[in-house]
Amino acid sequence: MPPLSLSLTNLFRYKNKDSLQRLATSCSALHTGTGIRSLISNRSSNKAQFLEATFDPVSLARTAGRVWGRRSTPNMCYSSTSSEDRTNWLWSIYNETKTQAEALVPVILKKSVNPDTIFANNEMSLQDTEIYGFDYDYTLAFYSSHLHTLIFNIARDILIEQHRYPEGLREYEYIPNFVVRGLHYDVQKALLMKIDAFHYIQLGTVYRGLNPVPDKEVIAMYEGCHVPLENMSDFYGKSSHGHTMKQFMDIFSLPEMNLLCCVNDYFMKHNIDYEPVHLYKDVKEAIGDVHVKGIMYRAVEADIEKYICYGEQTHAVLRKLYETGKKMFLITNSPFDFVDRGMNYIVGKDWRDLFEVVIVQADKPGFFNDRRKPFRRVTDKGVLLWDRIHRLEKGQIYKQGNLYEFLRLTGWRGSKVLYFGDHIYSDLADLTLKHGWRTGAIIPELRKEIKIMNTEEYVHTMTWLQCLTGLVERMQVCRDPASQAVVEQWIKEREDIKSRTKDIFNGQFGSLFRTYHNPTYFSRRLSRFADIYMASISCLLNYDLQHTFFPRRTPLQHESPLWPEQGSAGVGSTFPPS
Repeated sequence: MPPLSLSLTNLFRYKNKDSLQRLATSCSALHTGTGIRSLISNRSSNKAQFLEATFDPVSLARTAGRVWGRRSTPNMCYSSTSSEDRTNWLWSIYNETKTQAEALVPVILKKSVNPDTIFANNEMSLQDTEIYGFDYDYTLAFYSSHLHTLIFNIARDILIEQHRYPEGLREYEYIPNFVVRGLHYDVQKALLMKIDAFHYIQLGTVYRGLNPVPDKEVIAMYEGCHVPLENMSDFYGKSSHGHTMKQFMDIFSLPEMNLLCCVNDYFMKHNIDYEPVHLYKDVKEAIGDVHVKGIMYRAVEADIEKYICYGEQTHAVLRKLYETGKKMFLITNSPFDFVDRGMNYIVGKDWRDLFEVVIVQADKPGFFNDRRKPFRRVTDKGVLLWDRIHRLEKGQIYKQGNLYEFLRLTGWRGSKVLYFGDHIYSDLADLTLKHGWRTGAIIPELRKEIKIMNTEEYVHTMTWLQCLTGLVERMQVCRDPASQAVVEQWIKEREDIKSRTKDIFNGQFGSLFRTYHNPTYFSRRLSRFADIYMASISCLLNYDLQHTFFPRRTPLQHESPLWPEQGSAGVGSTFPPS
């Protein structure tokens, strides 16, 4: 199937005047306000061909709501007609808009996004990339949902057995799909919530324990919905130095959020007076013990097939890079025995031959900032050697160290290095801000969300939401009581649709990437610290190593969306040959 979006350059390559006339007509229509209404109402037999040749349907859906707002003020609002006539007129406009929105849905559905696409925030060419670096957990090794249940259960038992929490907590089990990554937790108020890129709380996503907090109560507690900068978490998402908010950016934090909610729920149900700050610190310590004391590592090593997946794809990516002469390195916070067992399962016993440098227990993000910790060599049996490290040798294992020493010993600097990780702060932020490395974020949740976005339910809901928003914006100038009553009904419908769009992704907290409309705080950080992002490193298999990634030029709010979007990343199912 040919692409439904043609770039401006390609359109001007056509010699026949009809193509140029279609382009001029569509641009004029959008700019002057005849727009979607006149285009969709075109009953000619070549309507579908016209739409496909001239427009990106996704842009059409986005633009549909805006077009109404650019038209002249309706005379009907100021006429001497009766209230009944004005009401009928508004509903006729509503019905016509709905018909137009429904006509867009089949066209948009043809242009679904491929979940295995690599998406670009910044222009980046793989041709310039000579060295590939990787984190281990959720980058090379992907885990099944059994791991979250394991972490939850162990941490819950630690709270009971070591911190003397009530025995009744054993009744709680891990709740899959209850929380999403990127949420904020108010340590002092014991509230879990989603915050957008502008520090506003998304109403309807604030939870105390396992129950939502009414919007009025949230507004009263925060004197609105805005969270001041000084209350937000620090640069790495932690609650410290007086900050009251902790942001959960790690995939491993899903069981931690679950446990916080369950313990809060138990205390509230049993009317137990407790200090939220103590609860947060105890849960944090219990979750930390699962990792630090090696409990999780031993459990995974004992039943690796139960917990690790995606092995074949990871092996294929590493083999492809190795065979094309790319240098690779591994920097992980996990211990060597755990990494070795996992990589033996994923790649094979010769996995170390693929990497120029392997660094374990690196203590990121401290690894990227603390110049004091030297590298220390580790034997295959885990024995730490005391000799000074003058060079990083292939086949050897190193512990701790710091990035400044790493740069000095390897000479790997700047944009020729591309590092992949799943934690936007700990893995990527310092590298892009301080050292100029290229960065790739691994977002496993992306695949599921894209599949949802490709469904007819989602496309239909979002298209109508956009059109209805534009209709409300346009018709709010009608100030007579009868018209205002109609517009209020539309606003109520719009609020209901917004809640529905949240529930499509997650009933409690919605999409990882958006609040109702704005990008989430997580999404804002992703766009700042990652040059590219993808669901897994297996997405690299769909591209040759000369490929250049171009971010889409989406219009700013003050820019007119006249042209089809160029470089529609992820649309359709075709990729460059690999």
